Amino acid sequence: MGSGRVRVPEALAGRGGERPLPTFDVPYFKYIDEEDEEDEWSSRSQSSTEDDSGDSLLSDRYVVVSGTPEKILEHLLSDLHLEAAQDKETETLLDDFLLTYTVFMTTDDLCQALLRQYPFTEYDSDVSCRKRKVLHLVSQWTSLYKDWLHEDEHLKQFLKTIYRNVLDDVYEYPVLEKDLKEFQKILGMHRRQNHCCVSFFFLFPTPSQNKTFFHQFSVKENWLQHRGTMNETEEIFCRVYITEHSYVSVKAQVSSSAQEILKIVAEKIQYPEEELALVAVSFSGEKHELKPNDLAISKSLESSSRMFVYRKDLTDSLTPFSENEELQQRSVRILGINTWDLALELTNFDWSLFNAIHEQELIYFTFSRQGSAENTENLSLLLQRCNEVQLWVATEILLCSQLCKRVQLLKKFIKIAAHCKAQRNLNSFFAIVMGLNTASVSRLSQTWEKIPGKFKKLFTELESLTDPSLNHKAYRDAFKKMKSPKIPFMPLLLKDVTFIHEGNKTFLDNLVNFEKLHMIADTVRSLRHCEAQLSDPSPFCCLLKPYVHHLHVIDNQQALFELSHRIEPRV
Repeated sequence: MGSGRVRVPEALAGRGGERPLPTFDVPYFKYIDEEDEEDEWSSRSQSSTEDDSGDSLLSDRYVVVSGTPEKILEHLLSDLHLEAAQDKETETLLDDFLLTYTVFMTTDDLCQALLRQYPFTEYDSDVSCRKRKVLHLVSQWTSLYKDWLHEDEHLKQFLKTIYRNVLDDVYEYPVLEKDLKEFQKILGMHRRQNHCCVSFFFLFPTPSQNKTFFHQFSVKENWLQHRGTMNETEEIFCRVYITEHSYVSVKAQVSSSAQEILKIVAEKIQYPEEELALVAVSFSGEKHELKPNDLAISKSLESSSRMFVYRKDLTDSLTPFSENEELQQRSVRILGINTWDLALELTNFDWSLFNAIHEQELIYFTFSRQGSAENTENLSLLLQRCNEVQLWVATEILLCSQLCKRVQLLKKFIKIAAHCKAQRNLNSFFAIVMGLNTASVSRLSQTWEKIPGKFKKLFTELESLTDPSLNHKAYRDAFKKMKSPKIPFMPLLLKDVTFIHEGNKTFLDNLVNFEKLHMIADTVRSLRHCEAQLSDPSPFCCLLKPYVHHLHVIDNQQALFELSHRIEPRV
């Protein structure tokens, strides 16, 4: 085990010669001082030396650069303060470790390491303090992860074991009584029948309907646990195809019947429900009509086929819709909807998706190379939504064959984008602006020429916020000034995390590169500054839910270009 390395400030010179450098069991801990501004790790030293006088030459503040998981945990526990508030460095280190431990160790590894840190022998002069620090770390861990680990068997067994240990110790160390009560609150334990019967009931926050259950991932062992059976009230996105290249994105409960799905699609495409049928078409071409009471959503169906909506004639024979029918005259209902209310409902919908994302999903998304969809589902839904809003904007405009209505649609979407920005929903804002900038839409010169000057000016201002130059400086500056609640443009946040990951090694000489993990954790923590309680949506906005929740989109760029050239042929 290599010894730690420290730098002694230059102010030590002239004080009786050289002093021996202190050593540490934790490898590669680095002392930070204000004179080392050019050091490659100086980004961690903002508050590490608050007193630069000659009498405080060694402030005993260290930054973990790299180390073994066990030693990093040991150092973390030694720095924890129980009664006083944590200093910023310790609080950040604790959060970094808990956010990113799945990168370099499994949950079982962490449980076993914590049990080893919970002292059982008497030789330690401060046994009770050490025990309390372990309990404090477990408290922070369960608080941070909430329902993410609610079904992890290793954690369940660990919590039972350590709780029994605390029960055994509380008589010898009365100071643990306060921590025991706090621990009981966290675990949701309560006594039944008598003092000798303890019932273990783990109370984790109830997931919202669109929240899915996840387990953790370990790069070290490439360990991935599969989620349990879906809850029947859980809501997911499913695609119901109208043609080969267009579909309606339906947000529905897993237990939804074929009739319920069909009703949503019929209303969306403005077609009589009784004249439609829901058909599962396998990739080999086989067709199976779903009966009204059949479950429309199943894993087996999803993996082997796609859902289509077919027309039924008088003889109940099934006929698919053709691509050419997309341009049939249809009412452009968005023109009759208030733009602020529509933007507000888009924001409410995005917020429900964003608020369901666990910080661990970003870690898992970045480090996982396979099977990540099972553990990043909430994050994937928000990314899918962003893509679908972009396609929805282009689809609505390109399916409108009348020039005057297309002009109104463009104006409408520009206003909706401006309202999304005002409502601090940068996810839908970016999606709408990118939809308007899609090549198949931006080439509609006849349509854009008829846009009034004030709308063109407004759109130019909105576009400037999406300017990628200087690493999206315009967006970053504007978003930083926005108050919470606010929804970030998630693809850019993932890009930041991915760049940190790919530009830095996770392990240095078989030691965890904790500086890299700190940078990733710091980026992931930005999600916390976005969250706040939203006010209840207005009753009128609730009427827009069917329109906003279920988008009709064409997801094929070639099909979009064909529509674009059909409504405005090349001169």
